[in-house]
Amino acid sequence: MMGVVDNAMVGRVSAFHLAAASIANGLFFIFLVVGLGISYAMAPLVAIATGAGDRSGVSGLFRHGFYINMVTAVILTALCYFSADYIGYMHQSPEVTKLAISYTKILSFSAIPVMLFQTYRQFSEGLSIMRPAMIITILANFFHAAANYLLIYGNFGFPRLELNGAGVATLFSRSLMALAMMFFVIKSKRFKEYTFRILPFSFNWEEGKHILKLGLGSGFQYFFEVGCFVFAAIMIGWIGPFEQAAHQIAMNIASLSYMVVIGISAAGTIRVGNAVGSKSVLHTRRAGFSALGLAFGFMVCSGISLIFLRTILPHLYIENQHVIDIAAKLLFIAALFQIFDGVQAVGLGILRGITDIKFPTVVAFVAYWIICVPIAYFLAFNMHWGVVGVWIGLLIGLATSAVSLSVRFAIMSKKIHV
Repeated sequence: MMGVVDNAMVGRVSAFHLAAASIANGLFFIFLVVGLGISYAMAPLVAIATGAGDRSGVSGLFRHGFYINMVTAVILTALCYFSADYIGYMHQSPEVTKLAISYTKILSFSAIPVMLFQTYRQFSEGLSIMRPAMIITILANFFHAAANYLLIYGNFGFPRLELNGAGVATLFSRSLMALAMMFFVIKSKRFKEYTFRILPFSFNWEEGKHILKLGLGSGFQYFFEVGCFVFAAIMIGWIGPFEQAAHQIAMNIASLSYMVVIGISAAGTIRVGNAVGSKSVLHTRRAGFSALGLAFGFMVCSGISLIFLRTILPHLYIENQHVIDIAAKLLFIAALFQIFDGVQAVGLGILRGITDIKFPTVVAFVAYWIICVPIAYFLAFNMHWGVVGVWIGLLIGLATSAVSLSVRFAIMSKKIHV
C-alpha cells in the first residue's frame, strides 16, 4: 500500500515523476529483495524448530538472524546508494534520469529499517504470530500517506519536495515500523521464554551457515524474478515515458492482490515448516496444497475484477488519458498474469518450508532470464508490439515458474522423512 500511495500521489505531479518512481523503486528493490530473501530464512527455520519442540534453537536462530540481517542491510544500502549514479546508463529520458537518481539515494537508506523490521517480523511469524506485523504496517500506511501529503506537495508550510518527498516519507515510515516491531517482540509476554540478547557478540558459524544457505538461495530466487521485472521496466522506458508510467500503474494495481498472496505464501511456509518439524508427510502436503488452492482461487477472482475495472482504476493515479488507455490494455493481460504470479509466489513459499532451495533458484533463472526476457524483447521490438509484448513475455515467464514449482512440491513433499 505504501507503493500504491506513493505512485498515486506522485502521479499527480507528472508522468515523468511516475516514470522515475518506476525506475528508482525497481533499482532499489532489486537490491532489497536479496536482503528480504535472506531474512525469509528465519520463519521456516523457526517453524521447523518449533514443530520439533526445540525452544533453545529458536533463540539461537533469532540471534544469528539478527547479525546476518544487519550486516546485509549495511551492504545493500551502500550498493544501492552508489548504483544510483549509473541510472544515466539505462538510456532513459533526461528528466526521468535526474529524478530517479535523487529518489533512489534517499530510498537506499530505508534498507536498514526494513531489514530490522524483517528480523523481528520473521521471528514472530515463524511462531505463527502474524497479527502484530499486520497492525504495525496498517498504522504505518496512514502515517506514510500523511507524510506524503506534506512533503510531496509542500502543504501546511512544509517544503515541496515532490518525488524526493515520497522518499523521505518512506524512510521515516519504515523506521517507525522497525522500532514498533522491535518494541513489541522484546516487551510482549508471548515471547518471554525466548532470549533476544545480541551482546556480547556470539556467532556460531555452523548455525549462521545454515541460515545463509537457505536465505541466499531465497534471495537469488527473488533477485532473478525482480531483476527480470526491473529490466522489463527499463525496456519499456526505451519505448517511452508514457508507456513506462502506464506500466508502473498497472504493476502497482496488480501488486495489491499479489500482496494478499504473499501473505498466503508466508502462512504456507510456516505451516509446511511445522509439519516438516513433526515429520508428517500428510500435513506437509495438506498445508502446501491448501496454500496453492487459496492463491489460485483468490487470483482468479482478482483477475475478473481487473477486467471489469481496467478502465476505471488508472484514473486514481493520473489524469493523462493516453497513459490511462495504455494501462487499461496492460490490466487486461494482468488478469491472467496474476493467476500464475500468485501460484509461483506460493510455490516458492511452500518449497522454502521444506528447505528446498536449489531447484527453485534454477527455475527462477530459466523462467525469467532464459525464457521471459528474450520473448519480451522479441515481441516488443522485433514484432513491434511495444509494452504489450513485454507484458506477454512476463506472463509466459510466470506461467513457466508456476507450473514448475507446483510440480516440484508435489514430488518433494512425498519425501519428508517419517
